[in-house]
Amino acid sequence: MRTRSGSSSNLVGNENRLFAEVKPTADETQFQLDNTSDRYYNSPYYLLHKDELQQVPAPRTSPPRMELADVLGSDLTDAVTAAKKIIFHSVGDTGAAKVNHFQTAQQAIAHEASVADAMAHDVRQGGADGPAFFFHLGDVVYNFGEGQYYYDQFYEPFRDYDRPIFAIPGNHDGAVFGDTPDRPQVPTLTAFLRNFCADTAGPSPDAGGLVRSTMTQPGVYFTLDAPLVSIVGLYTNVIDGGPGVISSEGGHYPIPDDQLTFLTGELERLKPQREAGERAVLVACHHPPASADSKHGGTTGLANDIDQACRSAGLWPDAVLSGHAHLYQRFTREVDGREIPYIVSGSGGFAATRPQGGAPPVPWTKGEYTLVNDPIVDFGYLTVTVDATGDPQTLTIAFQSPTSGDSVTVNLATGKLAPTSGG
Repeated sequence: MRTRSGSSSNLVGNENRLFAEVKPTADETQFQLDNTSDRYYNSPYYLLHKDELQQVPAPRTSPPRMELADVLGSDLTDAVTAAKKIIFHSVGDTGAAKVNHFQTAQQAIAHEASVADAMAHDVRQGGADGPAFFFHLGDVVYNFGEGQYYYDQFYEPFRDYDRPIFAIPGNHDGAVFGDTPDRPQVPTLTAFLRNFCADTAGPSPDAGGLVRSTMTQPGVYFTLDAPLVSIVGLYTNVIDGGPGVISSEGGHYPIPDDQLTFLTGELERLKPQREAGERAVLVACHHPPASADSKHGGTTGLANDIDQACRSAGLWPDAVLSGHAHLYQRFTREVDGREIPYIVSGSGGFAATRPQGGAPPVPWTKGEYTLVNDPIVDFGYLTVTVDATGDPQTLTIAFQSPTSGDSVTVNLATGKLAPTSGG
């Protein structure tokens, strides 16, 4: 790990990557560019294709996989390995763009800033022992994934977050519009690819002069291998009010099964390391396999695809993280003798969604999923810790918001849960 010269102690990553401004600054109070994406919902292309999937850009490498050390350099990752403990952040739906008669631009900015500033504070307070990175669960910008909104909704809010930010796209990041019904104005995921899947790390044209380097993820779906943990990130495509999709689902959707094959192959690869106690394995996707929110709900086809890959590989993940629904929810999935947390945390700053009405008191169970406690309708984020310092090794996922919190711990030896609060 290197730091910048002079008074700054900020990180300089591999290949001179930068992550945060030299000095913390005050949050913006208005958008530099008013978000006018909402009018594109009436564009000819969007109206005709809004319920259709977009094609998934092919990864640069096969399989798409990267090491945390590729970004941070080996000094920090070697220190994490030696400490036998890694911490990272995760949340989705951070874009600050929900402006209507219920909410001003200033309120929208403040909601995202409350999350981004708290995460940046964690990094400053934790130093080398704090969070090593942020894994974004999608919907970096709204309402369409246009580069012109990356400054206001991504680079400026996270300008003081001095760690790498990895991401899988959400449906809004991949959504497209157009003046004619047959061709989008900009191909799907153009800005996301430019900012998160660049060929080389360097300044982004969308950053407005802020120093955060572009990321060099190998694709919009990929595996991040870090000390003690691997995160298999999936892209669940662009449908807003409908399902998340990673495969053709037996020919039902006009996309290939590449992601399903990738997920199966990665779980097969990671199985020996997981069984040897060398790492936890997480799956991350934007659309939630299970949700009890009033707007989006869960996605059965996506859940079935993940199950198919797990059964074929003979390995279940230790947790599944997702966003899309703008609240926090924690489910427990009981399968094959395991208790797996399915966490929904689309609480990063964009609006807020109420839970389903008329649901029975918690805990309630549907199939193999149990909603453990009442959903939290507030802006907040996850802190994920894999701790190999003791016996047993543990995975802890904690949600933090200004009004409440929740936490659950997985015993990595038994695959059983030991909730530490809220359940």
